[in-house]
Amino acid sequence: MASDGRVAAAIIGPGNIGTDLMYKIGRRSRHLRLALMAGIDPKSPGLARAEALGVAASSNGVEAVLAREEVRIVFDATSAAAHLVHAPLLAAAGRTVVDLTPAAVGPFVCPAVNLETHLDEPNLNLITCGGQATIPIVAAVSRVVRVPYAEVVCVISSRSAGPGTRANIDEFTRTTADGVVRVGGAATAKAIILLNPADPPLVMNNTIYLRVEEYAEREIDESVRRMVADVQRYVPGYRLKIPPSYDGERVIVMIEVEGAGDFLPSYSGNLDIETSAAVAVGDRIAAHLLSVPGGAA
Repeated sequence: MASDGRVAAAIIGPGNIGTDLMYKIGRRSRHLRLALMAGIDPKSPGLARAEALGVAASSNGVEAVLAREEVRIVFDATSAAAHLVHAPLLAAAGRTVVDLTPAAVGPFVCPAVNLETHLDEPNLNLITCGGQATIPIVAAVSRVVRVPYAEVVCVISSRSAGPGTRANIDEFTRTTADGVVRVGGAATAKAIILLNPADPPLVMNNTIYLRVEEYAEREIDESVRRMVADVQRYVPGYRLKIPPSYDGERVIVMIEVEGAGDFLPSYSGNLDIETSAAVAVGDRIAAHLLSVPGGAA
């Protein structure tokens, strides 16, 4: 625990996602204090930004985190391959890890859906940006009627798809589809990601197609709207663009995500929803460690 009564945290990965996360923790977290930003490139702009904000920075990667015994919660914003290396080291050191990569080492977590059941897990996986955007809607429908099949199509600006996102496209589609089943409650699922080169860039759009066994239009509509409000508590730019509509045996919903502009442009809703979810998860775990009543982010 930090000297000010908050829980000390570290970020591994000073790229765009890690940097946006750094700003969000500083501005929005009630129970976390960012003690360290770690990377592997001494010339990283993200490390320089951390130092400018008064956050300790190191280019020694995960080893720098392991050397800081006060750090209790670690956010990994690197890549799926890197996290597979980091995870066992951090687990052996007793650190709680919030994984922003598609590595899927720990249980899948979507704050609005299942965070409370995983507060004591050593490694929590945030699935993907597409998962964070679409799984709440699948879960909202599946708690009303059975969903034999779900298909989600995530369209993001090509400008907000950095090297890490592009290198993990295969992991993205597999992990998102898996999360739609395991957390969203669909029996089977498919995920698609499209990079939109439009200029000016468009915000993230997500279309969710759900095959349902019965229509319960009023109940589905109410459930979806409640879920959207739940997500908006930690992602203000999460919006219901097209409410549930019906086509044959399908329910179709469209969600738009606009970023908060903490570090990244507002069109980068795909990155914003992932870092916003990370802060929500980390802050709730910190409150749990501190035994703060009603500490949900």
